[in-house]
Amino acid sequence: MLKNPFFSIKFLNPWQMEPQVLYRVCFGTSTPTSFQASLLNFRPALLHQHRRHRVLLHDYPAVVPQQESSVRGTYVQGLTDGDIYRLDIFEGNEYERRRVKIKVLEVEGNEAGQGNVEGEEVEVETYIWVAGKDKLEEREWDFEEFRRERMSGWIISSDEYSEVDEARRANGDDPTGGRGVNGSITERLEGKEEEVLKSAV
Repeated sequence: MLKNPFFSIKFLNPWQMEPQVLYRVCFGTSTPTSFQASLLNFRPALLHQHRRHRVLLHDYPAVVPQQESSVRGTYVQGLTDGDIYRLDIFEGNEYERRRVKIKVLEVEGNEAGQGNVEGEEVEVETYIWVAGKDKLEEREWDFEEFRRERMSGWIISSDEYSEVDEARRANGDDPTGGRGVNGSITERLEGKEEEVLKSAV
């Protein structure tokens, strides 16, 4: 996933993620056509005075204001109003879209930030956690752990796991918070897409 989107037709993605989750939300697939993929431009960036935490019992991160901390993310350009609408649905009421200032990285250093070379400052929007710090783990959300252990549930649709996914939802145990491939938020996004297509005909 993109590390964390910073956006506003310019956007910061705080997930530090591969683009697949953003593609799935915007285009309905984690593997868009080359034309679709060419519509978005990704650049590494830093959001200072914020920190990314893991949400308790879930796979996804939350960005909150915090002094003397920074979040490495991805500056995304090219999003449409429709993309932002779908992202608002995807993020839900646990987050609020806010304007922030980021530094685009001219050179991306290591995970600790050593070797980063900051470039221009850009005003963008990103999603800030508003559902309470009591719902967050103290530790920082780990993108590599997410990529290794959890990302497939967010981007791969497979009948092989449908019974497992259904059982987890029935028990209220959905680490994607409904945002995974077979989640309730994803189903809502797909329903909205069908409504828009029907109204266009």
